[in-house]
Amino acid sequence: MRDAEEFDALYAACAGRVVGHVYALTGNRAEAEDAVAEAFMRAWQRWRTVREADSPEAWVRRVASRIAVSSWRKTFNRIRAHRRAAVDQSLPGLSEDHVALLQALQRLSANERRAIVLHHLNDLSVADVAAEMQAPVGTVKTYLARGRRAMAGLLTDAHQEETSHG
Repeated sequence: MRDAEEFDALYAACAGRVVGHVYALTGNRAEAEDAVAEAFMRAWQRWRTVREADSPEAWVRRVASRIAVSSWRKTFNRIRAHRRAAVDQSLPGLSEDHVALLQALQRLSANERRAIVLHHLNDLSVADVAAEMQAPVGTVKTYLARGRRAMAGLLTDAHQEETSHG
């Protein structure tokens, strides 16, 4: 019974954060939810190993991220979604700033986007991001610097367009 209780506690504590992470990576809530559900299923199947990991949440987040980006179909859909401005601006609860942020994230490289999401949206330290991405700290710092610079330009451009049309 202890296994089920521990697993349920992990799910309750972090499922929403992991869905948010994968959503920020993919820009598609349904894909994010599917990937996270699959990741938790795999975590349960390997629970004795997962619960001993340094961070079971990081294990689930890493698996969910891989699931979301591994399939060629999902890659194709994401490219197509980028072309039609993947974020549906009519979704309730999404502010214009939120939509602009998601659109800017989607224009970054996959590594830059992942580093930005892990560091700024999941509040992981640079060292923790490096461990999760299996990359040197210096590389992660480069991804973060490039991602921030690109997003600053994209968000500034979006703001200038908005003020010139409004």
